[in-house]
Amino acid sequence: MKRALATLLFIVLFLVGSAQAEGYTQIDQETAKEMMVRDDGHVIVDVRRQDEYDAGHIPGAILIPHESIGCDSPEALPDDDQIILVYCRSGNRSKQAAQKLASMGYTNIYEFGGIITWTGDIVTTEEEQKTRMNIRIGEQEFIATLEDNDTARAFAALLPMELRMTELNGNEKYHYLMSPLPSAPERVGHIEAGDIMLFGDDCVVVFYQSFDTPYSYTRIGKINNMKGLADALGDGDADVGFEQSGICHLRPHSPV
Repeated sequence: MKRALATLLFIVLFLVGSAQAEGYTQIDQETAKEMMVRDDGHVIVDVRRQDEYDAGHIPGAILIPHESIGCDSPEALPDDDQIILVYCRSGNRSKQAAQKLASMGYTNIYEFGGIITWTGDIVTTEEEQKTRMNIRIGEQEFIATLEDNDTARAFAALLPMELRMTELNGNEKYHYLMSPLPSAPERVGHIEAGDIMLFGDDCVVVFYQSFDTPYSYTRIGKINNMKGLADALGDGDADVGFEQSGICHLRPHSPV
């Protein structure tokens, strides 16, 4: 009896030790959904193949195929402390990928299974490209999700373009377009870092600090990956390139 109890205790300790050694947290998909709506700088990582990702993925997820994860940290994940939500098709590759990322030193990894049981939104790459925009500042690139409104669609129709944006108040950059855009101003109250807004009908504003405001804006979109945005924009004026998702090279667009 004592031998059986000792064996059972050994197995329990082994399993606990193994779970701790994994270095990541396994969560259910409802918890993952709750985490995805938080403004905490998280990133969603799809570790399937390119063709699987293109056919349908969770909105905003970036693709880092499991097979591509080796010994070096992926370039798309520069922050070891960033919250990383990992999934695959059925939950097998995501666990392996989470383990590999943990072994590299990533500290906030959450694995939530496979897309085959996902009950939230799913988009194809083609669909997502219509709602996403790349923003280039110097050597850095950021990704924004466009709003579903006439203002965002009119702005997207101007892409690609490069705007010389003027510094204002230590929290935003702005540029006046030569032609007005359709607008539907609303009192937003609180501005979040990463918001892209239209002030009036011709002033495009990119906010890099959060603050409360009494003014009305029309929403154009939201920058998803905020890390490094304020540093990239700098203290003074900045040249900011806007382009449709999937376009590799920016060409100046005028008049803007």
